[in-house]
Amino acid sequence: MNFLRVIVVLEVPLEKVWNYWTQTEHVQNWNFASPDWHCPHATNNLQVGGEFHYTMAAKDGSFEFDFCGTYTKIEPLKSLHITLGDGRKMEVLFEQQGNQTLVTEHFEPENINPHALQLSGWQSILNQFKKYVEVE
Repeated sequence: MNFLRVIVVLEVPLEKVWNYWTQTEHVQNWNFASPDWHCPHATNNLQVGGEFHYTMAAKDGSFEFDFCGTYTKIEPLKSLHITLGDGRKMEVLFEQQGNQTLVTEHFEPENINPHALQLSGWQSILNQFKKYVEVE
């Protein structure tokens, strides 16, 4: 299986990036792909075998779903390895590069939507993350 990859470079320290990625009070402020969506609820049990559940919902109430996964490996400030709720694998890598932090997500694509659409959606969420973290 080929993994898809999305990347963002943030102008903030690694520790802040890690905290904003893993703390639910922050996740709710960035975990959506467009302004007409939001993340009204988030839980995160950050330990191997622990799960996260992020409600991703249209603001008009027309649709919502639970984006969830189980942590299979955690290297604090370095990486998160996850099995998503539908069995696909995902990893998030965090890397300090001078005054910047690089976040890279590798994920197994699903079989319903074209890869380009999946890449666009995941990149949009990363871009929301960057916007939120750099302003806070």
